Amino acid sequence: MILDQLKNQFAIVGVGYTPQGKIPNRTAVSFHIQAVKAALEDAGINKSEIDALYVYRHFDPISGDYDTTAFTVAEQLGVRPSVIGQETYCTRGWLYNGIGLLASGLARYVVISYGDNARSGRRSFVKELAGGKATDDLAAFGDLSTMAKYSMQARHAMDTYGTGPDVWKEIAIAERQWACLNPIAGMYGKPLDDEGYFSASMVAEPLRLLDATPNSDGGRAIVLTTVERAKSLGHPYAVIRGFGSANQPVLPLKICVDDPNAAAKVASAKAFSMAGITHADVDACELYDCFTYTVEATLRDYGFFRPEECRDFLRREHIGPGGSLPVNTSGGMLSEAYFMGMTPISEAVMQLTGRCGDRQLGKLPGTKTPSIIVCSDNGAVFQSHICLVLERGE
Repeated sequence: MILDQLKNQFAIVGVGYTPQGKIPNRTAVSFHIQAVKAALEDAGINKSEIDALYVYRHFDPISGDYDTTAFTVAEQLGVRPSVIGQETYCTRGWLYNGIGLLASGLARYVVISYGDNARSGRRSFVKELAGGKATDDLAAFGDLSTMAKYSMQARHAMDTYGTGPDVWKEIAIAERQWACLNPIAGMYGKPLDDEGYFSASMVAEPLRLLDATPNSDGGRAIVLTTVERAKSLGHPYAVIRGFGSANQPVLPLKICVDDPNAAAKVASAKAFSMAGITHADVDACELYDCFTYTVEATLRDYGFFRPEECRDFLRREHIGPGGSLPVNTSGGMLSEAYFMGMTPISEAVMQLTGRCGDRQLGKLPGTKTPSIIVCSDNGAVFQSHICLVLERGE
């Protein structure tokens, strides 16, 4: 089946939420189970209909927790899928794997789940030190975390394109404005202004604490199937109009911000081409926002603005509530909850199916009902990327 034939053939028919924020005394696997159960209920299907189960990625267990594997999640759900999968690293293969199974007829329903007790267990993403000793050569140069790696990219962008904290604050503030419309968001009721952003401590220069997403306890799951089956379920769904995936297995310190073959550029070009859309057709973007700069880089690589236009484009009045291109309407990972790619994708489905309450596009003043939403899922340090063009199902 050629790529053009995959357009509008698949759909997301269920989204599962759990309590989120700081939820003590819970195992990571318990969040997976609760999220999958909620997604199946939302889709209106039985767990026996799951033919493929993908656990979004593997984390080392923390605070004495059990090791969470895809096999364990399936066992605790009481299901026996034909395919059970899990990625150890930050590659983003779940989409192509799921689409392949559905397109070939080997699966009816594919479930993707995420769960972690990262906040209560104080998960650290510092892998360069262990027991006070360096685990690799990078530690000697102060490269001690994922944030340090992203900060190098952000600094490169400052030197190349003239961006900086005065742009990133606009992203942080806009997403906080969205979060204040979302009662389940971690930053609900906690507005942010310029002074609050600039008073935040510097963590890995030039990135401040509020440039980074906080950890969350909780889980999120989605259900993929064909559009034909989606129609038979009898409730709103989101069609996958176009999609693309790309990888650039390059060390973060060697990645150039102006690389014409950046993973986000390649993946989005595939997705936009398959969907047959232009940037003017996009009603909103739900983007992977591990850091504020990630949002800037993704929109730039997707071609929404020329690099020299970032200051004019990335304004809270443009991407925040009431703006002409809403971005991360749940608050994103920065201000709602950190469930990696499941945060933006689930919000896109909720918006397209009209279930977002006070932040619902089309009901919120100054916004229109969305028909097309672009999503991203970013892996590692801009090294793996998925772009999805989702459309409201008819």
